[in-house]
Amino acid sequence: MKKRHLFIPLILLIVLFGLYALVSAIKPEQTSANSLSHANHSNFRQNMQATGAPLSQKVEQVYLPQQMTFAGENVPLDDYQVYESIDRELTLLSYYHSSTIRIIKLSHRWFPVIEEILEKNGVPKDFKYLAAAESGLQNVISPKSARGFWQFLKDTGRSYGLEVSKDVDERYHIEKSTEAACKYFKQAHKKFGDWTTAAASYNMGMGGINKQMTNQKQAHYYDLYLNSETARYVYRILAYKLLLEHPEKYGYQFQESDLYPRLNYEIVEVDSIKNIANFAQRHNTTYKHIKLLNQWLIGTSLSLKKKPKKTYEIKVPK
Repeated sequence: MKKRHLFIPLILLIVLFGLYALVSAIKPEQTSANSLSHANHSNFRQNMQATGAPLSQKVEQVYLPQQMTFAGENVPLDDYQVYESIDRELTLLSYYHSSTIRIIKLSHRWFPVIEEILEKNGVPKDFKYLAAAESGLQNVISPKSARGFWQFLKDTGRSYGLEVSKDVDERYHIEKSTEAACKYFKQAHKKFGDWTTAAASYNMGMGGINKQMTNQKQAHYYDLYLNSETARYVYRILAYKLLLEHPEKYGYQFQESDLYPRLNYEIVEVDSIKNIANFAQRHNTTYKHIKLLNQWLIGTSLSLKKKPKKTYEIKVPK
């Protein structure tokens, strides 16, 4: 019995020794492999620093034409500040992929709508790029509570004929807000005599631009020294023009089916709606689609306007 008790611990000792020997034999190989990996990484970094080898990505200078116009007016690209300002905005726009892709897709839907209204009002079609720069062609709200495609403040919108009430905010009405923007552009063009300065004043205000012209004794936008926001404003519009006219030149490749189509709807004229959900059901659609097509409808109903009586055109999906 005593011999058997001694024999079992001896076997366990032999097994443990064998396992230790096996681990010791493997460990140097693993250490050598890790050391080799670190050595290769170190050699790679040293080689990059010594040779200036590029990273595996392709980043190129954006395309700038030798000549360009805005609203038929020449852009002085021979002025280094003008050239570099457009280059800056176009580079930012070109490499801000997710936002730019969405704007390209939305432009296919909304530019035809905007162009028709601009043309009807005698405003150059290039002003559609101002809407892209202002809002990304979406009904957004700014930190200062400007709203819609054209970013009207409440009082400014009302002064150009837009209704802003508890039921209705026509700053979100793409057609009516574009009509209002046209009134502003024509007024500014009459004041300043050129469309480029009229566009700049949409950011700074006619009074602000006029003050800078008087102080600096200059009559043209490109000759003015302005605050950063307004100084970049027109160049951002120009960058949108270059990219949205020829997105393929900036690496954006789309099929026609990738772009967002114009919305398909018919018009129903009303003077009031007691309940938009019930109205939607009567027209074989949903509350959601009525609200999406008519984002200027703020609440769940539309009150009757009596003084004077006013009617509204509601878009209903076909």
